[in-house]
Amino acid sequence: MAVPKRKTSTTRRDKRRHNSYKLEIPAMAKCEQCGAVKRPHRVCEACGYYNGVKRMKVKEGA
Repeated sequence: MAVPKRKTSTTRRDKRRHNSYKLEIPAMAKCEQCGAVKRPHRVCEACGYYNGVKRMKVKEGA
């Protein structure tokens, strides 16, 4: 079995790994009822609608 001749430095190790730790921007969709930007497959926080049906009450002035 092959054995490394020298210890891999932390900088060299982290340079190799740096691409796998990037955060992804969450997908966004447009609300069909009010046009606000929201996360897909979730109730709209602006109007309370999901799939054309009112699912929750929204507090005014919040």
